[in-house]
Amino acid sequence: MSEDLHPRADELDNLTALDFVELMHAEDLVAVEAIRPQLRQVARAVEEITTRLGAGGRLHYFGAGTSGLVARLDAAECPATFGVAADLVQAHSADEPDQEDDRRLGIAEAIKARLGSSDAVVGISASGRTAYVLGAFERAAADGALTVAVICNPGSPLARAADVAIEVETGPEVIGGSTRLKAGTVQKLVLNMLSTAVFTRLARTHRGRMVGVVASNDKLRARAARLVADVGEGSTEEAARALDGAGGNPKVAIVMLRRGVTADEARALLAAANGDLGTVLAESRRP
Repeated sequence: MSEDLHPRADELDNLTALDFVELMHAEDLVAVEAIRPQLRQVARAVEEITTRLGAGGRLHYFGAGTSGLVARLDAAECPATFGVAADLVQAHSADEPDQEDDRRLGIAEAIKARLGSSDAVVGISASGRTAYVLGAFERAAADGALTVAVICNPGSPLARAADVAIEVETGPEVIGGSTRLKAGTVQKLVLNMLSTAVFTRLARTHRGRMVGVVASNDKLRARAARLVADVGEGSTEEAARALDGAGGNPKVAIVMLRRGVTADEARALLAAANGDLGTVLAESRRP
């Protein structure tokens, strides 16, 4: 458990800087490998979340402290990476130290989120005992939402309350109780897996490419142009013109190039395929 002292705790003050960071690096590798026994549970969560979001539901993260910050980071990246609506992935976080002990606050936040049976709720807690997250789970269960726990302490109350429990035993932190270290790293990695696999299965990517990218700055605009030229099988100039005609939407621009259609026709083809670029491009080649 993260609250236990590390076996080398008494040596830390006397380690050289190199020895210290080598120890931390070794512990990080141990934590990453600790995810492996839980991959079936991660995959199960991916399938369950995909089903619900495919039916029109939303993905909600609940966490406190570091876990809440990790949740916010993953949720914030989803619109730009996958081109999803800003409210499709939402992070609810207890930021003040005393709030994590407030079960009623978790219930209130879940009520405010208006959870439904098509929604998925992911609770993130290193200890698996965070009252705020347990309260959110209590309300989520009453609303019929899927509950997934991401925790670093096997056999916890949060695991028992979850439909799917991902229990990654990271062991003692180098600094006892500092869950921003291995526990925080593991939580971020698991959320990476969940969101990336879910939105890939929902056709928000195409053959490992960010076709949903929102071109909101120069770097992303350049990336989108290269992407459209690649998948659209056109020149850089053709890609730039198609992107302009598509209002900056890479998927629409790709279909315009590959299918030789207008932007409106491309949007209609994508809508008919539920946004699945692979379906629209099947057997399609530029003349």
